[in-house]
Amino acid sequence: MDTVTQIAKDELEELHEAFKKVDLNSNGYINDSELRDLFREANFSLPGFRIREIIENLMIEGDKNKDRKISFEEFVSIVQDLKNSHVAKTFRLAINRREGICAIGGTSLQSSEGTQHSYSEEEKYAFVNWINKALESDPDCNSMLPMDPNTDALFKAVDNGIVLCKMINLSVPDTIDERTINKKKLTAFTIQCVNFSNNPDYSTVCDPMHFIKTSILLASVELRQALVALLRDGESLEDLMKLSPEELLLRWANYHLENAGCQKISNFHSDIKDSRAYFHLLNQISPKGNTEGEPRVDINMWGLNEKDSLKRAEYMLQEADKLGCRAFVTPGDVVQGNPKLNLAFVANLFNKYPALQKPENQDIDWSLLEGETREERTFRNWMNSQGVNPAVNHLYSDLVDALVILQLYEKIKVPVDWNKVNKPPYPKLGANMKKLENCNYAVDLGKSPAKFSLVGIAGKDLNDGNSTLTLALVWQLMRRYTLNVLEELGDGQKVNDDIIVNWVNKTLKEADKKTTIQSFKDKNLSSSLPVLDLIDAIQPNSINYDLVKTGLLSDEDKLENAKYAVSMARKIGARVYALPEDLVEVKSKMVMTVFACLMGRGMKKV
Repeated sequence: MDTVTQIAKDELEELHEAFKKVDLNSNGYINDSELRDLFREANFSLPGFRIREIIENLMIEGDKNKDRKISFEEFVSIVQDLKNSHVAKTFRLAINRREGICAIGGTSLQSSEGTQHSYSEEEKYAFVNWINKALESDPDCNSMLPMDPNTDALFKAVDNGIVLCKMINLSVPDTIDERTINKKKLTAFTIQCVNFSNNPDYSTVCDPMHFIKTSILLASVELRQALVALLRDGESLEDLMKLSPEELLLRWANYHLENAGCQKISNFHSDIKDSRAYFHLLNQISPKGNTEGEPRVDINMWGLNEKDSLKRAEYMLQEADKLGCRAFVTPGDVVQGNPKLNLAFVANLFNKYPALQKPENQDIDWSLLEGETREERTFRNWMNSQGVNPAVNHLYSDLVDALVILQLYEKIKVPVDWNKVNKPPYPKLGANMKKLENCNYAVDLGKSPAKFSLVGIAGKDLNDGNSTLTLALVWQLMRRYTLNVLEELGDGQKVNDDIIVNWVNKTLKEADKKTTIQSFKDKNLSSSLPVLDLIDAIQPNSINYDLVKTGLLSDEDKLENAKYAVSMARKIGARVYALPEDLVEVKSKMVMTVFACLMGRGMKKV
């Protein structure tokens, strides 16, 4: 308890509030896997490797019960150690001695203070090789590639932003309109300013986990239909699509391992270290040849007999190379069980060789596989950008207990009495009733004090996953959040649609622009010209009007303008969640968020 008293009382109370938010079942402990969320809630920004180091030390020295649980007192002790300069210095030295962990100094737009960022040598090596292969034929990258993975060439190659922009578009096609990328005559004033953190589709550059998710979410319709082969007895297609991308990848791998008569795996770190599962997976998915001329690829299994695990991993990767899939992992990454890189390796296998057949003559509602609508994707990404826990993978099924919705209420400054909230784990009997009670509470908060328009919406609608009514509530949450941001900029002045429209027209007029808007339903907005003019008014000379389509516009012309407008809005730092198609189709709700985000950017004057 001496450690606890060294922290000021008010700070201790803040730490306790943060702990309670993460301790959803209120048992006084969090799991080690929740420590990252707790640091985030307590406003401590720590890199992943550092959190892992803390957990490792805690498990060795402080976890007497070996139950991998962390109490509030233990958390306070960790915070105290981090705040102590001597301990922190020793801690940094210990970290830097760890093989494969490096650090670089730097600053960002978010912080004017010098900061230290860390990276894994293994992950850097993997991504350099991937980038070299993926962008080898891109003429815009000829002068920067190939990079030497054993040097710091990566950091020099990405400093102008071109490679980063290309990587993002590889992961999520058309996320960045390439017309917004400055490719020639690069100076300090023309280096890319694309604000990646504002992009709803790509929030973390070079994150293998994002690669995994987009590998599945962007799979072709035919491949998604073939996923039906992964259904288990008594499981519906809807149940399957509720799995997280990581869970779906594990299901896919075990489907092939089971067909091979092999032991299934439960993870992509400890269970794959011996490479045996990978050997059998490669053998199952490799092309067998067919009458249409598909070449046969035979996987040599003799490497399974190698006693040395590192050599065995190398032999396995040589077989993966036959499929063009020797990417992301080295033999050492496999043997050490690097979870991120092994997940990326498996995702790459899934993308190139799923080896699944679409079931025939089954009564299946294929519409469930059509994927998210644009609106659903926007809302889901907005929720995740707010740091909700757990993250939302499926917009409706992940909201049926209302815990995420209740967290979002707090984001819009609607107080939540967490003593009234049922938290997991739910009892086996009556679990749905507990979730329904949460949903009823969420609707009550929406009616008062939030004062949302929730006519005809009940807690049961959220609990049932009613798409229309759930979206109605989520839309109002996102709208209130956007307006709250503007109110903070406007010193508390209430902001509504008319105020935004008036600000837009005033800003356009002051910049001598000819366009105006009547409302967010104005059909002239389908051209995106008012949006482009507003961007240029906020940041003069940012729009290259030679690239803008004018006159009598086709639908294709309008979409080109909209893509350029959305990418430029993000490039100047506006937190735009809407998609280009929303502008073309004049989706009034999404159009409002575009202008609100631009208004927020314009009022900051930065």
